[in-house]
Amino acid sequence: MIENAFRAALLPCMLFAACTAGAAQDNAPKLSTPVTIVVGYAPGGATDRAARIVATSLQAKLGVSVVVENKTGAGGRIAAQHVKNAGPDENMLLLGNPAVMVVAPFVFESLAYDAVKDFQPVSMVTEYGFGVAVSADSQIKDMKGLVNWAKSNPDKFNIGVPATGSLPHFFGLMLSEQIGTEGQIIGYRGSAPVITDLIGGAVPVAIDTLDVLTRQHEGKRIRILATSGQEREAALPDVPTFTQAGVDLQAAGWNTFFASSAMPKAKADMLGETLKSVTADPDVRKTLLQNDLIPVSANAQETGKLVDAFRAQWAPVVKDSGFVVTQ
Repeated sequence: MIENAFRAALLPCMLFAACTAGAAQDNAPKLSTPVTIVVGYAPGGATDRAARIVATSLQAKLGVSVVVENKTGAGGRIAAQHVKNAGPDENMLLLGNPAVMVVAPFVFESLAYDAVKDFQPVSMVTEYGFGVAVSADSQIKDMKGLVNWAKSNPDKFNIGVPATGSLPHFFGLMLSEQIGTEGQIIGYRGSAPVITDLIGGAVPVAIDTLDVLTRQHEGKRIRILATSGQEREAALPDVPTFTQAGVDLQAAGWNTFFASSAMPKAKADMLGETLKSVTADPDVRKTLLQNDLIPVSANAQETGKLVDAFRAQWAPVVKDSGFVVTQ
């Protein structure tokens, strides 16, 4: 999704990178101390899985220990603040997502970091899509049925999402706008309670990432009506994209490594090139896919382009929502 959507924007810098890669690697700094990957979420989640899969191969390529540290709290913002304060001699990376690096700066009146000034992109390593789902027992069988039901029952059109202010939250607003009926976003404390309430009928519709929804769909506990990519998901060949289902909507999220702006650019660039080679490895890509993660291979320069394009897509949606957290 991301790689296809922005291929034209990235082509010039990718060609330049290919021509200069050999010289850059010869002059790249070598690390002699461990690397710490900071994850703002508990073990077992999508971001944590991506970090640990990448860390194993990254350690072999760098020749130093790579440690994953889960620094949870405040929806990943505590981890971002921690990495922001890393000094130039520290080999510390944040594996961040759009909620922390794109959405938070717009919705939190008081934020202890500047997502643009305090960080530098290093490497985008995975992406993920979204899906809209109903209970397997629901009378809604497809997107056309959902649109018709929502228009006929606007007072019941509640959309469960894993967290208020999350990307699924704003994707829900995009969906409401596209179908012409405003849904009430119901924020939960994580994906598990959303799925529980969806299966039980307490909430009629849910939006979450596909890594959460797919296995429940395969187990016939829920029904995914549409997915957010440009093409159908390989694991869900019978589920159309929103576009194929008649709703003009595409979107994706990502997991990207960021370093503090204090890290020397040469070191950040070296880590970016190394991480790009990690996620280009067929075995690593296979493992990521087996964990419902879509691999992306991008160095620091390419990642910067991707993140900028993502901000351009989502910033208006977040701003126009008027959603602000004051505490």
